[in-house]
Amino acid sequence: MKIMSTLLLATGLMRADSLLVLSKGDLTLSIVDPSTMKVLARMPSGPDPHEVVASADGKTAYISNYGGGAYHTITVVDLIAQKTTGVIDLGALNGPHGLMFTGGKLWFTAEGAKVIGSIDPATQKVDLVLGTGQNRTHMVYVMEDLKRIITSDVASATMTLIDQSAGGRVGPNWEETHVPVGRGAEGFDVHGQELWAANAQDGTISILDLAQKKVTQTLDAHVNSANRLKFTPDGKLALVSVLNGPDLSIFDVATRTLKKKIPIGHGAAGIEMQPDGKRAFVACTPDSYVVIVDLKSLEATGHLDAGKNPDGMFWCHR
Repeated sequence: MKIMSTLLLATGLMRADSLLVLSKGDLTLSIVDPSTMKVLARMPSGPDPHEVVASADGKTAYISNYGGGAYHTITVVDLIAQKTTGVIDLGALNGPHGLMFTGGKLWFTAEGAKVIGSIDPATQKVDLVLGTGQNRTHMVYVMEDLKRIITSDVASATMTLIDQSAGGRVGPNWEETHVPVGRGAEGFDVHGQELWAANAQDGTISILDLAQKKVTQTLDAHVNSANRLKFTPDGKLALVSVLNGPDLSIFDVATRTLKKKIPIGHGAAGIEMQPDGKRAFVACTPDSYVVIVDLKSLEATGHLDAGKNPDGMFWCHR
């Protein structure tokens, strides 16, 4: 028994938490031990990996193979065995990008087809497709009750709210609202009934009231080339990464003001929060490292190496 426990610890299989990091340069998914910041294992990610999520039990990871619309697969990784097991072929649904695992389903966007969809992980088959009619339907957020789906539509400069309602002949009816925001809206996050979207071309942040389905304020945030926006778990701060700038911008949510800029490198993409709110991880893609940010001191405290050109990340718990 002691020998088996030692083996499991050595391979990382007994760890309850791990940070998943994609490398677009190496085409890999890394499992990182968050206590030591060391890579435990690397697996093939498939072509042009952009986003990654894990199932609720932390046993399986899913990677979108984007290719700007050239690809149509989601790569599947067994996190327990630490190996890539195959792909989910989306057929005509090209350009999968945004991912979320909610309600026992894998949710995705397919930018080339202007749709969102869901996949049953048991069958690995698409079981729902909803068109947005918007250009570059990119990121997706699904409410826990599955009654609202939200997408950012980069080229259409909209956020699409897809709400479930009664009245469908063979199932739920879906009603869509396209809310105009700033140009290049891509990264966004939701806290309570408020949504913040970072507009890459305008350098602004649009604040939406989700109950009213409208923009209530636009912040002159100076976040040109913004890529991701993430709230801290307590909803008090919003972190914004920019692709072509040296700083991570941190905003005070209550006052709607810039709290601090942290120098982190030459540009950044993915942001992932540690669930206890102690740290954030920021993928500095051009610098080929992930910055660790202490959310109490609001300082960069170190780097971790998880391959060339890191991007999408996910905190995995099992």
